[in-house]
Amino acid sequence: MQKLLLLGDEAIAQGALDSGLSGIYAYPGTPSTEITEFIQNSTFAHENHIHSSWSANEKTAMESALGMSYAGKRTMVCMKHVGLNVAADPFINSAITGANGGIIVVSADDPSMHSSQNEQDSRFFGRFALVPILEPSHQQEAYDMVCYGFDFSEKFKIPVLMRITTRLAHSRSGVERRKDVRKQNDLKMPTDLRQFVLLPNLARKRYKNLLKDHSAFVAESDLSPFNKYIDGADKSKGIIVCGIAYNYLLENYPDRVVPHPVLKIGQYPLPRTLVEKMADECDEILVIEEGAPMVEELLKGYLGRGIKVHGRLDGTLPRDGELNPNLVAVALGKPDTYGLPVPELVVGRPPSLCSGCPHIDSYYALSETLSNLSNGRVFSDIGCYTLGALKPYEAINSCVDMGASITMAKGAADAGLIPSVAVIGDSTFTHSGMTGLLDAVNDKSPITVMILDNGTTAMTGGQDSQAFGKIEDICRGLGVEEAHIRILKPLKKYHDENVAIMKEELAYKGVSVIIPRRECIVAIDKRIREKFRNK
Repeated sequence: MQKLLLLGDEAIAQGALDSGLSGIYAYPGTPSTEITEFIQNSTFAHENHIHSSWSANEKTAMESALGMSYAGKRTMVCMKHVGLNVAADPFINSAITGANGGIIVVSADDPSMHSSQNEQDSRFFGRFALVPILEPSHQQEAYDMVCYGFDFSEKFKIPVLMRITTRLAHSRSGVERRKDVRKQNDLKMPTDLRQFVLLPNLARKRYKNLLKDHSAFVAESDLSPFNKYIDGADKSKGIIVCGIAYNYLLENYPDRVVPHPVLKIGQYPLPRTLVEKMADECDEILVIEEGAPMVEELLKGYLGRGIKVHGRLDGTLPRDGELNPNLVAVALGKPDTYGLPVPELVVGRPPSLCSGCPHIDSYYALSETLSNLSNGRVFSDIGCYTLGALKPYEAINSCVDMGASITMAKGAADAGLIPSVAVIGDSTFTHSGMTGLLDAVNDKSPITVMILDNGTTAMTGGQDSQAFGKIEDICRGLGVEEAHIRILKPLKKYHDENVAIMKEELAYKGVSVIIPRRECIVAIDKRIREKFRNK
């Protein structure tokens, strides 16, 4: 049996390859990106024609995966937690259509917002959709859960949600592969050709079936190898611990023996029999879970017997941020061993745009263009260019969600803030900016849209941009006038020329698009290195 040293993301990818995967769909988003990249770089995947190209956004990825499942093949769709918001429509409805070929949806949550604009717990989406959820505590379990999840999905004809967090996604551990690599499924149409037709009359019937199946999902959780009841002599307290938080608990006991009963949760719905066993035996329950207090909230109404439940809701653990062994120690009544504060000689290093980044020259030109106007007119989006909010640029005034720059600029212009400027990257534009531009064109909104084209999806590691070579055609197709689609070269020597063009377009009383185009400096370096490596 082969043993590999893998990131959590890589363990998931390897588990999918070993379980008969036929295709993976994703939009790059930290901390989920490496799952798809691992498969894209896999010789086995290439030799076996496993589909692994990037999708325009998470919604299109989810829908493509659902189509592959319809055709009877095993498929995986990956995203970060905020991407699940984008994919919510097909994800929620996929619980009602069900699956044909096995389908696993991986959502990578980011507690403490290491690289995200919110903290969000994807387990709530799974519970809302009534689909089974898997939550690994370590890399081996992540691998094993993928193999198990595909079988589960096909047994019950239901998509399975796998929820991971940044700490598991980006840490390494030894992973033993299964002995046999499963072959891909043959092409197989659904037995019921109306399974995926959600006309109301058909959807109502399928929803009733989903509700009936939920009791079977609970029974499976009670028997799951990933839900484990570990007895303890001290019944004054029982501990329910979910996913990666199990490691934080064990680190407080050097011999890895916890004196209290522990219910380790790795599969949802909650295993009712095991939860009730703990409630019967223990005086109170401590819930340790990464993210939101989902299990804690459930228990307070679930048990109905007045037992005390502690966790994030009552302040035993902090309500926000990522857990760690010290926070768990304090919740257990152990000494606070956080350690000494970081000395002042350690200077913070906020992120910054790379030296030579094309966005720098774009922002300097934009700031000069707007210098004679009141502040607060630039609506930005999510990408490397969001760092334009920091010094020395301080050039942008918003960053809410993917694609929001154009629509927020439109709304501000509708309110009378003219001129209004939207700044969006090339990849984000095709992810979710195009529809906002269509709204602006239809309303003839007086906004200027800057599509910063560096030829790649730079923020998440330089993946291919779906917009490459297509931006002008897309803008023309959406109705932007040819005369008001302007291409700039963001370099210092063109600064005065760029400022003059920006002023012209800001004065135009309609939709204009400015495309500063220069390749990402990191992508150039990567391309040159690969060129010499291949010689």
